[in-house]
Amino acid sequence: MSFKQLIVIASLLTVVSCTETGLYEKVVFMKGNEWSNAESPEFNVEITDTSANYLVYFLFRHADAYAYNNVWIRLSSKLPGDSDVRSERFDIPLAVNNRWLGSGMDDIFDHRVLLYKDPVRFIKPGNYTIQINHDMRIEPLNHVFNIGLRLEKVK
Repeated sequence: MSFKQLIVIASLLTVVSCTETGLYEKVVFMKGNEWSNAESPEFNVEITDTSANYLVYFLFRHADAYAYNNVWIRLSSKLPGDSDVRSERFDIPLAVNNRWLGSGMDDIFDHRVLLYKDPVRFIKPGNYTIQINHDMRIEPLNHVFNIGLRLEKVK
């Protein structure tokens, strides 16, 4: 392979790797493996393409010792340049018949749960602020390693 060919391949890889992937994912680790309701992780998502649809996922990692078959969450979102906060409550199933629905290794289980049946379209370009709190009666939730948010652009 010649030096010119290597330069062309390296340039193409650079261009391909710099294109927008249409994916946002952020995970927040819980101190002491417990999720207090006072902890409301914030996710800042920059949306530039308002014509695209997105799948929105809640990410949840826990130990096998997590005591519940579900987790209730409250997702609060604020549009760019807006002071109003929209809040929605979700019941996230984690187990059926005492079997975890997520993927697991040893005693750690990961869940990627689609929050909305239909893809979401963001109406304004800019920075969206999204916060997630647990909305369970137990405080804090023990054996929770991390939570997160994932947005995938639908192609």
